Amino acid sequence: MNASSPLPPVQDQGQGQDRPANSLYGGTRNRRVTVRDIAAAKQRGERWPMLTAYDALTAGVFDEAGIPVLLVGDSAGNCHLGYDTTVPVTMDQMVMLSAAVVRGTERALVVADLPFGSYQESPSQALHNGVRLLKEAGAGAVKLEGGERAAPAIELLVQAGVPVMAHIGLTPQSVHALGGYPVQGRGEEAAHQLMRDAKAVQAAGAFAVVLEAVPAELAAQVTASLAIPTVGIGAGVGCDAQVLVWTDMAGMTAGRVPRFVKQYANLRAVLGDAARAFGEDVASGAFPGEEHSFH
Repeated sequence: MNASSPLPPVQDQGQGQDRPANSLYGGTRNRRVTVRDIAAAKQRGERWPMLTAYDALTAGVFDEAGIPVLLVGDSAGNCHLGYDTTVPVTMDQMVMLSAAVVRGTERALVVADLPFGSYQESPSQALHNGVRLLKEAGAGAVKLEGGERAAPAIELLVQAGVPVMAHIGLTPQSVHALGGYPVQGRGEEAAHQLMRDAKAVQAAGAFAVVLEAVPAELAAQVTASLAIPTVGIGAGVGCDAQVLVWTDMAGMTAGRVPRFVKQYANLRAVLGDAARAFGEDVASGAFPGEEHSFH
């Protein structure tokens, strides 16, 4: 097969669809996904999924499922560490969580969040902490929030060899300044600013940009105007990729979830049922049985 020949299709285990062997999702690859693969997917017009992960076990499940990009998000603060927001998450925590995800995976590109306070002071601070996530955790890229204001930090990171995924629109680390989690980009001036932010992070060297809580029509316009892929979360179907927090996606989150979440399972109920069954067996003396005992 020569270099110009199309790669043979492979069977997608999840949906039974034939996908090219070089596809990000459903393809075959004996190495880590890289930012070059992400760029190639944009050129092919391929859509791909991204999920958050915070531990080796869960990350391994998603890796085996073919999810090509795993985000070690500072959303761990809300869904794993018990914080009300992402703001308290520290660099040491992100290094620990990111290293666990890397150890649990073989194929996925692992993108690690730079938490609040780890890059806002200066581009040099961003570089110092971005290098930590690559050297100490083994991440393949970092993510940071902000558009035009974050461009100098992105540029320095990329020049130093640290791939950067940008994040604009709703930026959860700015929850106190925003007064909550409102949709961003509504109105003419806000839409123009979002477009400026998107083009600024692309010019600074970001390999992709997350668009969070953005009107679908605006997100589609941004996607069409960029050479780098957009990753939507609450930004409509027009983005190149889609990301969800895994505990939302799998139904582990208690209470209300954002409108943009689709729940693909109800693991909270499954896990609760298992815990209650275990509790009943222990209380009744049914566990451990003879088959669980040593003599």
